[in-house]
Amino acid sequence: MFYLTKKQASEYLTNGLGLPISEKTLSKYITIGGGPTFRKFGRRVVYTVDDLTNWVQSKLSEPVTNSSQLR
Repeated sequence: MFYLTKKQASEYLTNGLGLPISEKTLSKYITIGGGPTFRKFGRRVVYTVDDLTNWVQSKLSEPVTNSSQLR
């Protein structure tokens, strides 16, 4: 298993998946909740690619052809 730091997680989400999420936003999610699952390694927060991908999938809607389908 490979672990990513907040910076690496932000880069993966932004550059790898095309979904811009800053380190600052990930830090906010750590505090208030609602973000991807994370683990602690000492004082550091680390993420797995699977946890990041699962979080993204949970946030994405089903494909739609118009906005009225989102209700």
